[in-house]
Amino acid sequence: MSRPTGDRSPRDLVGGAPRERYALRFDGRELTAESGQSIAAVLWSAGILAWRTTRDGGAPRGAFCGIGSCYDCLVTVNGRPNQRACLVPARAGDTVTTQEGTGRADLAV
Repeated sequence: MSRPTGDRSPRDLVGGAPRERYALRFDGRELTAESGQSIAAVLWSAGILAWRTTRDGGAPRGAFCGIGSCYDCLVTVNGRPNQRACLVPARAGDTVTTQEGTGRADLAV
C-alpha cells in the first residue's frame, strides 16, 4: 500500500536505508539512533523539540537554523556542555542531557 506523496520521508524518496541502529540516552530515556543521524535528528525523531533552556528566563529551545550558526540547539553530550546537537553525530552509548543556561561557566558560549 503506498502512502500519499506528502507522507514520504527524504529516505523514502531516495530509497536509502540506515546501515545500523543503536541506542543512546537522553535525560535518562533510551532513544534509537540510526547511522548518520545528528543528535538533533535523533531527538526530532523521538518527538523531542526542545532540549535547552535559555540563560535568562529558562525559555525552552531546540533546533532553529539546523546548520550550527545559531547555538539554540546546545546539549550536554557525555558530560561535555555546549555541543551543537545539529552538528554532533549521534554515537552508540552517548548520554545526552538537556542543557540549562550555559551548561558550565568555564565553557559558556
